Amino acid sequence: MHHKMKTCGIALLCLALVSGALGCAWFGKQEEKTAAELAEEGNTYFQGESYSKAIKSYERLRDWYPYSPHAKTAELRIADAHYHLEEYEQALTAYQQYERLHPGDDKIPYVIYQSGMCHYERLKSIDRTQVPARNALEAFNRLQARFPNSAYAEKADPKIRQCRKRLAGHEFYVARFYFKSEHYKAALERFENVLEKYPDVAAYNQEAQNHARQCREFLAEMEKKNRGEDPALRPTESKESGPYRTTPVVPGQ
Repeated sequence: MHHKMKTCGIALLCLALVSGALGCAWFGKQEEKTAAELAEEGNTYFQGESYSKAIKSYERLRDWYPYSPHAKTAELRIADAHYHLEEYEQALTAYQQYERLHPGDDKIPYVIYQSGMCHYERLKSIDRTQVPARNALEAFNRLQARFPNSAYAEKADPKIRQCRKRLAGHEFYVARFYFKSEHYKAALERFENVLEKYPDVAAYNQEAQNHARQCREFLAEMEKKNRGEDPALRPTESKESGPYRTTPVVPGQ
């Protein structure tokens, strides 16, 4: 009797294990979607602006079916979804990866433009460091150099102007800071940079010229004093030539 019960228990256990395995296999089969189904799912989420869910669907597609014709589109959609979520660093990485993997693709002008936009969307005020403006400008200039006839090259024009305006504004801001601190040599160098590097930015051109002229006048007066041509000024030490005088650090840099 005991032997029969033991045999029956073993049989039931085996049956349960087999049933469980079959059940898992069945459910696994049900959950595993084709590349086309994942693409459709991702597109549905993307069009509905559920970008985080879209990214998950596209990533599954990319990882499970890397050789599918849908995989390349999924890679680009992942970048676009991050961009719409304002996750610009992740979007930039995805765009750059797409460009590396598919350098001859017809969407590369769009990809380079979007790479520039990932920097452009993070532009800062002129009193802050302008790394985003420089990076955006580099991307837009590269786009126009490689694809001058692209619609995206034309679309980049106003963005380039805005980046140059920010860079000129920052240079002018630093120059003014030095000017107010009476560091005329450092100020003159910055004002001249505005005039030489950004002659197309009219917003700062005239003021930069005026301040540059004033800097030269102050520096000429200091040179006179240092040579002893003006005895009345001789005892006073120049701010530009003092032994411990250093150029101040600009706030926000």
